[in-house]
Order: sequence, then structure tokens, then C-alpha cells
Amino acid sequence: MDRPSQRTLQQRLADGVVVGAEGYVFELERRGYIKAGPFVPEVILDEPDALRQLHREFLRAGSDVMVALTYYAHRDKLKAVGRGDDLEELNREAVRIANEIAAEGGALVAGNICNTWSYDPAEPERSGAVVRAQYEEQLGWAAEEGVDFVIAETNDYVGEALIGLEVCQELGLPAMVTFASVQPSTTYDGYEYVEACRRLADAGAALVGLNCSRGPATMLPLLAAIRAAVDIPVAAQPVPYRTTHETPAFEALEADGRHLFPLELEPHLCTRFEMADFARQAEAIGVNYIGICCGGAPHHVRAMAEALGRETPASRYSPDIALHPVLGIAGIESQVMGGWSTGAA
Repeated sequence: MDRPSQRTLQQRLADGVVVGAEGYVFELERRGYIKAGPFVPEVILDEPDALRQLHREFLRAGSDVMVALTYYAHRDKLKAVGRGDDLEELNREAVRIANEIAAEGGALVAGNICNTWSYDPAEPERSGAVVRAQYEEQLGWAAEEGVDFVIAETNDYVGEALIGLEVCQELGLPAMVTFASVQPSTTYDGYEYVEACRRLADAGAALVGLNCSRGPATMLPLLAAIRAAVDIPVAAQPVPYRTTHETPAFEALEADGRHLFPLELEPHLCTRFEMADFARQAEAIGVNYIGICCGGAPHHVRAMAEALGRETPASRYSPDIALHPVLGIAGIESQVMGGWSTGAA
């Protein structure tokens, strides 16, 4: 199949920031369509209209890219939940649905691969062959169904990321390669995050950067260092959670001695205003692809797109608190005159 979009990723990047939106798995789990734990996107075949709706909401909120929901849709993961026989159909249908909704708003379509949990740096050839076979399956089907580029994300190992990039190149697909940053300073195979991105840039990635794990506060310093180190576009898709210098990755957030990841993260959730501020700061340091990852929702995406100067279809319903009968200006003045603000009964 031909490339879905009339304009390429490179053309859109030349025009300015590309807005991305992910977090499909977390959001669909919250809505009751994906099981936490395995996080396998069975929704693609079981409840495809739920996936269509979320794609459409991200599109209306301002995302320039519809990402095929093939994260964790590789052979080992499907086998673990007894859906190994559905592997090809699930992957193909995910791309078809992404194409269907992308056509409603002229969005790009991205194929998607991720960390496989199969790579072992102690046995790079043996484990690398397993990883390559999984990527070749997924991306082969994606290429046949039609994608504009591939997002190869949440990489923990440079070795695994390079395999994903090589498969993309063999298929003639531009690749955006991003690393998770779970550890304070290095990938699991020992590369500083800046060096990891530099290596993938030198190997021919179209974009490099970070996704998942870190919230805005702890991702921004790394992004600035990456931007200074590479000559290609940089991508950033943080999680919308308040991570700190002491706890840079959301997987390590705790309360009362227990880990909050993945089901008790709400107390640390960023507001739409915090994510809008991240988008502005990321643009200011030269990030070219700005999106959101696990935990992200359409209201975050709309706020980020508007912060970047976009008017989206969903902007028709952006907040106008001045019209609220109590919180609006007229309402507050009325309540003050009536004694509400002074605590009068």
C-alpha cells in the first residue's frame, strides 16, 4: 500500500513542530478495554470501536499522528495471553484503524514497535535474532497496510533500538527512535542517554529522543542535552506525572512504602496547564516532535497543541471559565456582594 499521508513526516517537520499523542494503552485500560498487567492491546479485535473513538479524540485534540496500537502486540506478548493465533490480524487491523481515522483529518500514520523484553545484551546475537524476527513480522504487516513512518519506542537497550532501526531501513520506512529513561543516567546496556540518541542518529534514524518513564520536569534537562548533541530532529513524549530529581522515573514513585506504578499514579498526575507549559518549554529548546505518553488523555493533547499555537477541532470546547455562573467574573462579583466570599451563611 502507498504511504497514507499526502505530506511526509519530513515535510511536516520542516514546517514546524509535529504534535504527537500516545498513552493509548493506559487510557484504554482506564476505560475498561485493556487488562493491566499484560497490557496487550486485545481491544483491537475485541472492541475496535473503542480504539476508533480514542484515535478520533486524539485527532480532534490536535495530534498530527495516528499511531497504530501495536505496542506490546508482538509474538511473545500475545502468546502469554493465549492470543498467538491472532498476531497477524491484530497487527494489520491496528494499522487499518489508524489509517481510517487519520483520513478524517489528514494525519500521518505511524507504525509502532517497542521494547520486546526478549533482548539480552549478554547474548546479543541469539536474543537479537529473536527481536529481529518479531520486528520483521510487525513492520512487514504495517508496511503492507500502509504507514508513513515508524515509532520505535520505550527502548531500554541501544542494541535493541539499532535492530528496530535496521528493520525499518530495510523496509524503507523513516524511524523515530526514542528511549525510556528509567535509570538515572544510562540505558540498561550502559550508554548515557545522550550518547544513545547520538548513536541512533548516526545510524540513520529520522528523529531521536525520549518517551515514557519521565515526566516533564525530569525529561526537559535530558532533552536539552540531546538537542545540543545531534543534528537531526528531536522527539519528546513524557508521561504526564510529576517526577522529581529524587524519583526521575514514574515507575519508582512510592507512597507508604509501595510502588504506585501502574495503577495508583493519579495523585501525581499533571494538569493540562503543566503539560501545556512543557510543550512551550520543549519548543523553546528546539524539540521538533512534542507529544505525550502513558497516562496522557485528549485534554492534555489539546492543551499542548493550543500552547504551540494551534487551533484544533476540539478547541471549540476549550474552557471559558468566565461563562461559569459561580466561577465566572459576574458570578464571583455576585457571590461577593451576597456575602459568599466572606463565609456568610
